[in-house]
Amino acid sequence: MNMELIQALPYLPELMSVSVIALFMAISPGADFVMVTRNSIFFSRSAGLFSALGVGCAIWIHVTYSIAGLALIISRSIVLFSILKYVGAAYLIYIGWKTFTSKELIDIDEPSAGHELSNGAAFKVGFMTNALNPKTTIFFLSIFTQVVNPETPLWMQLIYGLIISLSHLVWFSSVAIFLSHPILLQRFQNSKKIIEKVVGGVLIGFGCKVAALSHS
Repeated sequence: MNMELIQALPYLPELMSVSVIALFMAISPGADFVMVTRNSIFFSRSAGLFSALGVGCAIWIHVTYSIAGLALIISRSIVLFSILKYVGAAYLIYIGWKTFTSKELIDIDEPSAGHELSNGAAFKVGFMTNALNPKTTIFFLSIFTQVVNPETPLWMQLIYGLIISLSHLVWFSSVAIFLSHPILLQRFQNSKKIIEKVVGGVLIGFGCKVAALSHS
């Protein structure tokens, strides 16, 4: 254990930088936050928590291709970047439109389930929202090219990935637990239709913003 700590000491400044960036990356408002909020308020605490888990797991997609050097390739390839951008934008706009236009919010991924969102569907929504976000790709590109030294060993880079993933999981799980509190849900219930329109509109807005994201 002492030997591992000694080996990690040279990377302590890098570790602290990644940790701070991970924290701000997690708490900054974005599509992940809106999606977790949507599922926590309109469906259940469980749906919110599994969406948070999906976001945390999707982080490893970005970590993997960043370590492999693919983030740089994606960012420099107009075709690859555009595919990721438009698929991600279409997904956000699709869910946003369904939320905005629904008379009574139903499970988008499992319509037959009525007003319930299964844990698997909630996980998928959280996972895809984060995994298909090209802004997250750019974020990871900046971290693994500007903050992380190319000479940093793989085991240390995986620790950075774990920190970023856990930061997202803890933050969004906290958001889900807070927003699904019975007292807040009762207040939300009184303005449910307005909240649906706002959340749907914000998701559509994020989708349009992603679609307009410049390759450069």
